[in-house]
This record gives sequence, C-alpha cells and structure tokens, in this order.
Amino acid sequence: MGIELKSDCKYSLLVATSMGVRLTPENGQPFHCSETFKIQVTSAESNVASVASFLGLPVKVLTAFVKGSPVARLIKDDLARRHMEVEGPEVEQADPWGYRHQFNLADSGTGSRGPRVQNDRAGEVGRTLNVKNFDLERIFGEEGVEVVHLSGLIAALSPDTGQFCLDIARAAKKHGTRISFDLNHRASFWAGREEELHAIFCEIAGLSDILIGNEEDFQLCLGITGPEAGGKDLAAKIEGFKGMIDRVKESYPNASVFATTLREVVNANCHRWGGIVSEDGNWHVVEPREIGVVDRIGGGDGFVGGLLYAILRGWAPEKWIPFGWASGAFVTTLLTDYAQPADEEQIWSIWEGDARVRR
Repeated sequence: MGIELKSDCKYSLLVATSMGVRLTPENGQPFHCSETFKIQVTSAESNVASVASFLGLPVKVLTAFVKGSPVARLIKDDLARRHMEVEGPEVEQADPWGYRHQFNLADSGTGSRGPRVQNDRAGEVGRTLNVKNFDLERIFGEEGVEVVHLSGLIAALSPDTGQFCLDIARAAKKHGTRISFDLNHRASFWAGREEELHAIFCEIAGLSDILIGNEEDFQLCLGITGPEAGGKDLAAKIEGFKGMIDRVKESYPNASVFATTLREVVNANCHRWGGIVSEDGNWHVVEPREIGVVDRIGGGDGFVGGLLYAILRGWAPEKWIPFGWASGAFVTTLLTDYAQPADEEQIWSIWEGDARVRR
C-alpha cells in the first residue's frame, strides 16, 4: 500500500539536527596514537538526509550555528555541497568558554580491533535549538514538507531540544506531513532524565508514521520488551524481533511502518548486515548478509536514509528494505559517515551483489 504523502511540497525531507565535526585518524589507526586526522562535517540526522539530497530530492536542515565560527562556515559549505538548504539562528559564542559545535573523536578500527568513539559536546550550540527561532507555520503550512525525520539523539540532547522535537512533530501532524522517528537511544543522554525523556519519546512515537530502532531502542526508549541485545546469529532472533514490533504496533497504532536493523560483527572490516520492515502488517526481511566495512559509523543512518528515499519516491513497499539495506552497506564502504551515491544504480548494484567495474 505504501504511505500517502502530501503533494505540492517545497521539501521532500526535513531534518532537525545539531551539526558538528568528526576527527578520524588515518589508515584505521587508534585515536590516541595518531598524529594525522581527517576532519568531516557530521550529524546522524544530516547523514540520513544525504541519501535523498545526493539523489536529487529537495532537503532542508534546521539547526543552529555559532556566529563567526570557522567550524560553522565549514558546516555550511559542506551542507551546501550536499545540496541541502539550511535554516537556523546564529548564536553568539559569548566568550572562549561559550558555545561551539560538537566534536566527535572516532577511529574506524581495523581487523580484530574495534572502533572507539568519544563525543565531546561541552558547550554544544545545538542544545539551544528552540521553536522560537523557526517559523513552523511557514515551513509546514506554506512551503510544505512531505516527510520530517526526527531523531532521539536530538530529542534527548537537552530539555530545549526535547521540546523542540515535540513542537516540530505537533506542527507536522497539524499540516499533514508524515513523521519519521528514529529512537536512537544513548544511555549517557538519558542518565537521570529517564522519566522526562520517556514521556517525550512516547508522545513523538504516538504522532509518528514511521518508527525506527535498532535491537535495543524500542526496549530502552518505549519500554517494549524484545529479544536480548547483541550476540551472534541474529537471524535466529528474527521471530523475536517481529514479536517486539507487533507489540510496538499495539502501543502506537498511528504508525504504519516499523523498521529495525540487524548487525553481527565478525570483525571491524566484516559485518553481517540485515533488517526488518513491517508496513501495514506486511513483513519484509533481509537476513544478515556479509558486507565489507571500511568504517562502520553511519551505516544505520544510511539504512534509514535509503528507506525514506524509497518511500518518498513512491516505490512499492517490497523495494524499501533492499534499498535501505544497500544504502547502509554503501556508507560502510566510505570514509565519510554519510552516503554520497552517484545514482540509484550504484545502490542497487550493492543489493544485487554486483561489484564489477562500470565503464
């Protein structure tokens, strides 16, 4: 059946995010013993939107910037290169101890040594995101948005951003925009705020049309019981994941699409990658298949981005998960943590297992 989308919208996809930069050592080396690093602009939500923007759909990013910051300029130029329109306030740094953009310190791992990631988010300007800085009536009512994608990372970033995500979800619902919500649980964000965040997440989930999580997110964010997280042979747990999604459906009947990724780590450069999508009671499953990995970070965002792109294109539901799966697998072959597909065929060739040279 698919999802019925609004017509005559200026934007196919809108995301709310806090932008930052990632520092990655060269050649898969550990961070603590490296001297040369690659810097890239990053955020989970802009990563999701990159599939659609590189494949030609109009995308908008709502965020906040530090006024006069060279990092802010780097971020703006990078998002423009990704073909994304950006809107957001310029916040004064105030003093050397004031606002800044977050830093993500992350090596890629290699072989038997897994990646290590540390987020340095002190003074993060994205924590100030507030609906007062955006005209949601103009964005949703006049310009129009087909799908808005929200993430639990932003909803849990601060009390302001939690309210911001709620306000966006309510405005989207009012104007008939479809809502995608990736729960994206982070234990460090939830510490000491469990009751507050559970209430926010449950309301956003109740308004959402598309609910996405990994093997733990539905359990930790919404309190829905499911299979034990981690371990090997996730394929054997697929029926358990289906049961969990059925319980999510009962609690959140407004949603018609549910998705979860499946990942087994063989080593840092070899994963078994799969996924489950349920739409209107129909199951679409990719049992974990082996993929080569250059850098695993962003693979889950690529899956979500590919899934949303397929929905936005109005494809038949049975094509959603193959394109999402292949988009996630594509990202793990890149040094960036977001997809930069040349065209749809490049993604489909990954799904088909066709790595022959194209001339």
